[in-house]
Amino acid sequence: MSNIDILTTLESLLEERKSADPDISYVARLYKKGSDKIAQKVGEEAVETAMATAKGDDEELAKEAADLLFHLMVLLKSKDMNLEDVAKELARREGISGLTEKASRSE
Repeated sequence: MSNIDILTTLESLLEERKSADPDISYVARLYKKGSDKIAQKVGEEAVETAMATAKGDDEELAKEAADLLFHLMVLLKSKDMNLEDVAKELARREGISGLTEKASRSE
């Protein structure tokens, strides 16, 4: 299994955890709290990732980025979305200037 395949494996596991017991599964507990609480956790992990970057600690950055990606994937699953949905959006943006894409969004 390649390292990138772990994301596919993780997505499957996160889907399974939707029906797990929140008393024994951290992910099931997150799902039980709802997407707003999961989004809050994503925000916390994003701040920790930024702080690791500011400290210049690459090892800590990798750990915090893993936490951020994990919780983002939980959030996506809580909304019945997955990485394929995100990949489709990235593919849609391919070849479009970042400034052009950003300007096209409704504020």
